[in-house]
Amino acid sequence: MSAEAGPAIFDGPDERVRRVRLPADQRTPAAARALVRSVLAAARLDDLLNEALLLTTELSTNAVEHARTELDIEVIADDVGLTVTVSDFAAGSVDELTVGVRNDSSEINEVSVRGRGLLLVDHFSSRWGTTYLPTGKGVWFRLDRPDATEQPGNAGPQAGTAWGTTVAHAGGGTAAEHPGPSAGAMSELIQTTPDQYAEDPLPDFAGELLTRLAEMVGAAGGLVRLDRGDGQGTQVLARYGRAPRAGNELLRVPLAVHRPYAGELELDAAPSTYARPLAVLTAERLSLHLENDRLRRADRRRQSWLTFLAEASELLAQSLDVELTMALIPQLVVPRLGQWCAVHTADEWGRLRLAAATHADESVLPQLDKVLRETGPDSVQARLREASRTGSQVPLGGPMEGFAVPLVARGQRLGTLAVGRHQRHRHDADEIAVLEDVARRAALAIENARIHAERRRVAQTLQRSLLPPVLPVVDGIGFAAEYVPTGDEAEVGGDFYDVLPLPDGRWLVVIGDVSGKGVEAAAVTGLVRDVIRVLVSDGKPLPEVLRRLNETLVERGGGRYCTLALAAVGLDDDNYLDVALHLAGHDQPVLLRAGDGAAFVGTGGTALGLLDSISSPTAQVRLAPGDSLIFYTDGVTERRRGRELFGTERLRESAAPLAGYSADVVAARLRSTAIGFSVEAPRDDIAILVLRNDAG
Repeated sequence: MSAEAGPAIFDGPDERVRRVRLPADQRTPAAARALVRSVLAAARLDDLLNEALLLTTELSTNAVEHARTELDIEVIADDVGLTVTVSDFAAGSVDELTVGVRNDSSEINEVSVRGRGLLLVDHFSSRWGTTYLPTGKGVWFRLDRPDATEQPGNAGPQAGTAWGTTVAHAGGGTAAEHPGPSAGAMSELIQTTPDQYAEDPLPDFAGELLTRLAEMVGAAGGLVRLDRGDGQGTQVLARYGRAPRAGNELLRVPLAVHRPYAGELELDAAPSTYARPLAVLTAERLSLHLENDRLRRADRRRQSWLTFLAEASELLAQSLDVELTMALIPQLVVPRLGQWCAVHTADEWGRLRLAAATHADESVLPQLDKVLRETGPDSVQARLREASRTGSQVPLGGPMEGFAVPLVARGQRLGTLAVGRHQRHRHDADEIAVLEDVARRAALAIENARIHAERRRVAQTLQRSLLPPVLPVVDGIGFAAEYVPTGDEAEVGGDFYDVLPLPDGRWLVVIGDVSGKGVEAAAVTGLVRDVIRVLVSDGKPLPEVLRRLNETLVERGGGRYCTLALAAVGLDDDNYLDVALHLAGHDQPVLLRAGDGAAFVGTGGTALGLLDSISSPTAQVRLAPGDSLIFYTDGVTERRRGRELFGTERLRESAAPLAGYSADVVAARLRSTAIGFSVEAPRDDIAILVLRNDAG
């Protein structure tokens, strides 16, 4: 092949010679067609329009897809025909574009080197070939009118160029015996596209392609089968004509799609030189759109898995109860990710215990439970122990086929998650990846729930250590207390109360509130409680106790302060209770007279731990038989219902109807009233301590 050879250049008007450079863009074939159409109109070659547009589309599309460089389009028309050259600027050997001689025998499947890429050019052009330039390579074709005679001006490339010299004439040679499909039919087949606005355009698109193909090759019937790998098996995507008769040899072409898709095009057509190449061309065109469908569905599926994982994480994060969390995991998995699911937890010795299990068919649950509890070298238990021990995925055999993954959180092996296979198909790679992700999130949720449970246990133990286990029983004096911790059971509050004997025979009632929550507040609460006990046991007067306690908090309180109410209580000879009341920044207690309503008593003082010196005046209160003195913390008065506070006035009004009741009843009723004020869990500890004169 000569490097200088190429299509002949014809002299003529400018409108019949057009050259343009176009970018490597998906819109380039349309621009090339517009250029050819304008030249054909100027040369009055409308009878070549279909073939010219079809071949121009083929060459320009191939150049855009394979060369990926700018394209030079040259269109030259004369009185009898048209020559189109498409050149690119890609580097490469000339041999890559060299083709054999023209297919004069009309056997469309005999294309020498480029295969189906130049099938249409080889079939419809009068002549075609390749050209090599220093800047790149090109392919050209020549279309002549059917009645054209050979002329020097339209003879095509010079000798030495790879092109066929035989021209098919009407009524001569084998071309007249097998005319093949028309250019219009081929153009319609190639330009058939799915409806982009349809919800599922593939069945109609496949049906239209199959119909056009069958009509072109004279097929009696045809099918397009597709298996999307979703467990529904092979489905008929499109159908044409009648079912094949027994004994007919069918033409089958596999669809070029990736897993999990698989399918084929089946055609009931008489053997011909055109049937298989056209079926392959149709199958490839359909496969391209099936691949788009596969990718689109895979993307939607991944998006749905991401949504599922986000929702699962949210549900798991909301539960801080270990048993509830483990019961929730199988409910998330079944039936979306498997027929059954079981969660096993491991103890410190690695022994597995069935924590939760479920099955899509509840009637199978007893059998599932039996299989999961069986022991032996080939049992499910043995495979689960292997998964827990190795920390890797382990397959499970019958009768409950599936696989198990370990539950690992923060490097600690917590157990296993076992999932049964779907009823109609095994788990695919995406589902396995999702299940492994679910296992990681579930393990983290279980570990968080365990940590929270441990924190709650520690908080409850610490809280109990700050409160007296029981209140003393004293003749003539009734004591009762109610305590409600904050809504977060894992937090330790700063509220406390105590009743302890004084060296002079009286009793000391203590109620206080340390600022803040948590371990630090609990430490300060314990410090306050212990300092009071030590100083009181040494016989220090209450003002001295408060002064020294203030000094201790200033030095060792870590910036926390404490409000406190102290009341020294003693029964006199007249069966009255004499109360010496000291308030260090604490709310005034409510004096509940047996028959004279409720009122606040006491004189306010300075909270402890804020200033170097404090003041705490003593208030003397006498309780007649049946009278009560109600102490409380700010968890009662600051209980909220939206923007509304429970408040001290509502407390006094709630206490007034309780006059004459025992200390236990008064404390319980006030607790119930405060809790019932709002549907929300308490934001602060609630402590109520009732002192009552039971003499007489």
